[in-house]
Amino acid sequence: MRQLLDNVFWHALSGRQSAFAAGVDGARRYAPGLSPIAGFADAQRPDLDALTPFCAPDELLYTDGWSGSVTAGWQVMLESTMFKMVWAGELPAVDAAPEALPLGPEHVEQALELVALTHPGPFGPRTIELGDYFGLFDGSRLIAMAGERACAGMLREVSGICTHPQAQGHGLARRLTAKLVRRQMLRGETPFLHVMRSNEGARALYRRMGFVEYRESVVRVIRRS
Repeated sequence: MRQLLDNVFWHALSGRQSAFAAGVDGARRYAPGLSPIAGFADAQRPDLDALTPFCAPDELLYTDGWSGSVTAGWQVMLESTMFKMVWAGELPAVDAAPEALPLGPEHVEQALELVALTHPGPFGPRTIELGDYFGLFDGSRLIAMAGERACAGMLREVSGICTHPQAQGHGLARRLTAKLVRRQMLRGETPFLHVMRSNEGARALYRRMGFVEYRESVVRVIRRS
């Protein structure tokens, strides 16, 4: 598990999610429209030149675990760190959000609007194709969602966790996260997630739920210059 987690997006893009990948051996990304994330066989020495033909000039891409020098022709637009957290708790006894609805193409516009309000991380119009996404609604309005992004081996990422600002404080994100954890564990998978260092409230919540911090990792947002 450690080997997979240390370079999880590469293992996802070259393994179980290769059908969603664009790129070549050694450098891959989720195809346009999916989450704008790149993975490299050597995370510390990424072959950005190999990825260039698969990226639009002004497109922003996220990378995980790379802190070295920048290849000519590329720019680092943002650099921070995030924590990889892995589930260490028991199987949730019941579905914490039985009323949550699966999200499909008809919900993409609302999902993108919610992402624009809450900034849960890289998300595109096709991201919900990467796994099961569920939403909670107030009438017909999407007010909270969470789903699955990367998968490598038996690791399955919980991602896109967000709640509309007007609906926060009611445990909606926690319930959706617990729902996904239960579903993944019943499939024999190990849930994990990423959370930015600055988001201390979310980290504390995930620890209370049963996640433990595995490691802190550099995250960069890059683009072709």
